[in-house]
Amino acid sequence: LSRLVVVAPEDLDQERLTRMATPAAAQLLARMEVHDDLAPALAPFQYIVGTTARLGGAVRQELLSPREAAARLVSLSRHNDIALLFGPENWGLTNHELRLCHALTTIPTGECSSLNLAQAVMVMAYEVFTAGRAGREFEPRLANSRELETMYAMLQETLVKIDFISHQNPEYWMHNVRRLFSRHGLRAREAQVIKGICRQIDWYVRTQLEGKGKPEPEV
Repeated sequence: LSRLVVVAPEDLDQERLTRMATPAAAQLLARMEVHDDLAPALAPFQYIVGTTARLGGAVRQELLSPREAAARLVSLSRHNDIALLFGPENWGLTNHELRLCHALTTIPTGECSSLNLAQAVMVMAYEVFTAGRAGREFEPRLANSRELETMYAMLQETLVKIDFISHQNPEYWMHNVRRLFSRHGLRAREAQVIKGICRQIDWYVRTQLEGKGKPEPEV
């Protein structure tokens, strides 16, 4: 854990934070990145674990325990940029923000949970450092968030074009597609292959099928 990225902070006084920080933490603050939007902040990362306390029907990604999430992050860390994503303390991450994650984790607590953001960060940091001390095999480089979002946009356009998913609210139908690819992480080369398949399908539809009627939608 050597990189701090902050998105749309309400009142960020970096000078005050630096005065209060330990020497090691001051170095982390000096390298801190600040972004206005979440998507550009996540773009360089190949694997993202989002933290959430909401486990309702909107949660579609793989759900890991903090220990499982830490082990997954450590195994990917040698060849990939990995990230732990925390939401604002008052309302957490939205469903849209959670969809940008490859997997989710929730910290188990009692019914009267009172974990604040700092405590959640501390628990996850502990699990990551504990996992890092164990010998693990390292995974190859995965597609980063920017590459994945480009792939998903191409895939959605192609699937709509061939009537595989509905023209109305296609993002809803893409939830399962995203979950399929994010379950174990998609390698950068694999994302390129899928984009190539989409381009070939688009070419075929454009040159062979347009004007001759579209294929029957798959049942």
